[in-house]
Amino acid sequence: MTRAASALLLLIATCALSQTHPATRPRKEPIRVPLEDQPTELAQAEEAIQKNDFTTAESLLKKAIQRDPKNYQAWFDLGFVYNRLRRTEESIHAYRQSVAAKPDVFESNLNLGLMLARSNSPEAEQFLRAAAKLKPTDHVEEGQARAWLSLGHLLENTKPDDALDAYQKAAALTPKDPEPHLSAGLLRERRKDFPGAEVEYKQVLVLDPHSSEAVIGLTNTYMKSGRVAEAEPLLRQLATDRPDDAGLHLQLGRVLAAQGKKDEAIPEIQAALKLSPNDSEAQRDLAELQTQSANLPDAEQTYRDLLKTSPNDAELHYSLGEILLKQRHFPEAQQEFQEAIRLKPDFGAAYGSLAIAADENKNYPLAIKALEVRDKLLPPTTVGLFLRATAYDHLHDRKQASVYYHLFLDAAKGQYPDQEWQARHRLIAIEPKKH
Repeated sequence: MTRAASALLLLIATCALSQTHPATRPRKEPIRVPLEDQPTELAQAEEAIQKNDFTTAESLLKKAIQRDPKNYQAWFDLGFVYNRLRRTEESIHAYRQSVAAKPDVFESNLNLGLMLARSNSPEAEQFLRAAAKLKPTDHVEEGQARAWLSLGHLLENTKPDDALDAYQKAAALTPKDPEPHLSAGLLRERRKDFPGAEVEYKQVLVLDPHSSEAVIGLTNTYMKSGRVAEAEPLLRQLATDRPDDAGLHLQLGRVLAAQGKKDEAIPEIQAALKLSPNDSEAQRDLAELQTQSANLPDAEQTYRDLLKTSPNDAELHYSLGEILLKQRHFPEAQQEFQEAIRLKPDFGAAYGSLAIAADENKNYPLAIKALEVRDKLLPPTTVGLFLRATAYDHLHDRKQASVYYHLFLDAAKGQYPDQEWQARHRLIAIEPKKH
């Protein structure tokens, strides 16, 4: 099965992820909480931060720390300033100092955990867990839920059960927030727990009936559970509500294609491409659908458009060659197969197609050479034996032609009646008469 066909039959979870994570994941930027009873320098630093004057703020905070190295509040603000200035290591150091000076501050632990997570440090778990157990300065439930969510995101790849537990705790703290359920749904989907993912996505839709992320996730689970027909009406309704959402049109197109509704799928994918012209995956899906629907000139143009941005993609050259071969544009097809092989010298299928194109172009030595290489890379085929026999026959090499005609007949066993008839009659013509 080809890559695009596989995508049409089984929607890839990454499609849903790409639609979901950026829009719904909580901010990974550390928070800043102005605290009361600030010394003068801290108050001035806060004012400078409000004005995005981080240089002034940094200078004032350093003075405050020189006077009192254990001032957790000054260290906290300095960590925030360094983060905004993209000085990650210094930000982490400042937050460490803030936590060391006063370990029971929610915001300091959360920000340190977020910064460490951004740096892929295993220490992040420790501080995010600590934050989840502490009380935020305000908006207590929302703050604790954010800590559990952040911990869940951190643990998805290493401790998925703990991540699901964290999402459950976040959901309990903020029952009207769809994000914990959405995160849990995505994780369950990746773990192939499709019934569990379905429950989570449906809960998201209860809280947010217009969530495109939940609809896409739910359609993914339906597709992967073999329930394609249930996915279609959800996507149709959402695509109607959000006509400018390229991802929805693409997902609907893939669902329709998986049901064999190619004529309906093609316009949806074209609509997605009008909204997102540089989506190469959508272009590949469109090209394959056009090929399956016998829209060969359109498929040819789509592959040529893809090659403009990916000229070194051997698979694209091969696919274009196949389209040209079907249209009997044999010289151009031969060029595309040769380019595919140049880019990918072990591309067995391309050698087989090159042999066919070369044979049609009456370049019989090239056809034979291509078949020889192909058969070293892939199991020989019965059709390949016949093609090699006819190529030798055209070159008047009767000995080799006879060998391969016989090999073909031994392998064919009635599966290719026309070619078998031709082989027998050519053997009568080219083999020496026995007296």
